[in-house]
Parts: sequence; structure tokens; C-alpha cells
Amino acid sequence: MSVPSPSDDSSPSPVSGSPAPLPALALDWSGVTDRGRIRSNNEDSFLALKFDGHEVRYLGKTGHSSLTGADFVFAVSDGMGGAKSGEFASRIAVDRITKLLPRSFRMSAAGLASGFNDILSELFSAIHADMLKLGSAYEELSGMGATLSLCWFRPEWMYFAHLGDSRIYYLPRDGGLVQVTHDHSHVGWLRRKGQLNEREARTHPRRNALQQALGAGHQFIDPHIGAVGHSPGDRFLICSDGLVDGLWDRQIEELIRTPAVAEAAQTSAQRLVTTSVTSSGRDNTTALVIEISADGTPATVGAPSGSASS
Repeated sequence: MSVPSPSDDSSPSPVSGSPAPLPALALDWSGVTDRGRIRSNNEDSFLALKFDGHEVRYLGKTGHSSLTGADFVFAVSDGMGGAKSGEFASRIAVDRITKLLPRSFRMSAAGLASGFNDILSELFSAIHADMLKLGSAYEELSGMGATLSLCWFRPEWMYFAHLGDSRIYYLPRDGGLVQVTHDHSHVGWLRRKGQLNEREARTHPRRNALQQALGAGHQFIDPHIGAVGHSPGDRFLICSDGLVDGLWDRQIEELIRTPAVAEAAQTSAQRLVTTSVTSSGRDNTTALVIEISADGTPATVGAPSGSASS
């Protein structure tokens, strides 16, 4: 299954006169992180954020909100570097999103930036530069780095940016689970080339060796940036690699779409993390699940002010 992008024929195009009315949409989300059964600390961090041209609001671990009049950002970061530096790295990643992305959005709205692709690329470059600077300035932070997977929700489109081996999955209302992002590792490349299946990739001795990450001594980064069109009933999952270590793709889909009766009272994120930690628990484990729903009232939006391509 291919993931649509704003460069496809189905993408929104600039309109003249009055913008076309679109059905109002809402988001429901849940997020959980767990240190696992072996690690002594949790180097994963996640973020849920709502912002418009006036204010930025941190969101709780679960919630429901209309997509009308505001943008939403959800992100997961997995830190690396040993001792406490990995924990610090993932917190830096999500903290910089809070400070830099809303500011960039306001600049774009004022016509001072060229689009979402540039905004997200510049955001990742700024976080990467901060981590390299801190890693060189403080001995205890030497080699500090982090993965980062980010979803930016607006009416009609989810824009994403990603680096590392955390993941973004797309579960359409009427289709199967799709991994949207590329694992930035040799094993991930082999999997995309069809040279490894899911089982072989999970047991490969170099599965955790990253070719791209924020900081971690990498001189250059090339984040995976793109977009997915969304509609009511679609779901998205952002997770750290610890979640995937304990769950097969088919289990992820089943736990989100058709939970057992005993699990139905839990949030989607809680079901995923609990099951993964029970099965493996060798690593920190984080899941953020976002579902699109109809809000019941019509919204009026124009075309996006920019576009992103993978």
C-alpha cells in the first residue's frame, strides 16, 4: 500500500474565492512510556502539543480535541549515550520541538518560509546542532544522541519527520497496518529491499546499529519527511523500537483495532506497551496512538500554505 503525499493528484490545491467547506475533524490520543523490565532508567520521551498563532499548550497523556483552529504535534524520541545522557538527549529533542516548531509555523503563516518540508527539515537540523554542541561542550554528554519521530496534524494531512529507528505507523480505517517511516539502519535498508523478512530483521545481530540519529557524532543528517492524507477512522502510532521488540506488526494492528474484552477498558497505547513489556521488556517502551474522528460540525479550511515530500 502506498502512502499518499501532497504531491499526488489527490492533494489539496490553492483555491480562489471562498474556501470549500470540509467536515470538521477531531483527534483522540493516548500515550504511555515504560522503562521495561531490565533498564534502570527510561531514555524515551514523548510529546503531545497543541498550538495556534497565539499560544502553545502541552496536552495530557490522553485526550480528545477538535482539529478546527489549531495544529497538533505528537512525537517520540529515544535517547542514547549511556549514563544519564540518553535520557537528557530525548528530553532535549521534545523540548526543542515545543520552542521551535510553533515559531516556525507563525513565520510560515506570515509568508516568511517556503513550506512544511523546509520547516521540519530546519527543526531537525536545529535539534541536531544543539546536541552536537552540548556533546562537545560537556564530557559527560559526549556521544549523546536521539531518534525522533514526529507527526504534525492539520485538517486533511498529517505531516511527518523522522530520524533513527523509532517508527510511525498508519492504520487506515479500511486497510492494513503500514510502516510510514524508514528505519535508518542497514537492517532497515535490507528489509526495504526485500532481503530480510520481519522475523529475520528482528533477530539480526546489527538491528540496533543506526546510520542516522540526532547528535551522536553524526556530521550530516537526512531526515525522512513526508505526509499522509487522513480521514475519520484512520489511526496513527508513533513508537520507540522497544515496542517493536515485543510485538509483531499483526499484533500491533490487532491490539489497536480489535482488543480482547479484558483489554478493552485500557487505552490503545496502554494495551500496546503492556503487551510488549510482558513479551520482551528488554528496552524502554513507548507508544502514542492518535485516531481521527468526525467532530460533527463543518469546518472551513483552505489549502495548506506549504507541502512536504518524502
